[in-house]
Amino acid sequence: MATHITTDCINCGACEPECPNQAISEGDEIYVINAKLCTECVGFYDHEACQAVCPVECCLPDPNCREDEAVLAKRALELHGDDAELKARVAKNEYPSRFRK
Repeated sequence: MATHITTDCINCGACEPECPNQAISEGDEIYVINAKLCTECVGFYDHEACQAVCPVECCLPDPNCREDEAVLAKRALELHGDDAELKARVAKNEYPSRFRK
């Protein structure tokens, strides 16, 4: 997982519906990101959707757990195996990613 939600989270829930992978859920005190589902929105957006809507900017890359674009694209394909458009974009190496800004 390269994105995590910090303790600055105000538990507003703005991030949860934005995640294309349903990786975000309400935790005991703050929202949390499931590391096995997070792709940093690689393949879907040129930014992290959770970070874009967070009013307190607490959805941040985790400096202790970095993943590169190839790993995240592969995870997106595994999670969305029936998404023909995503498969085509990845096969052409023409998919949105924050790494390509």
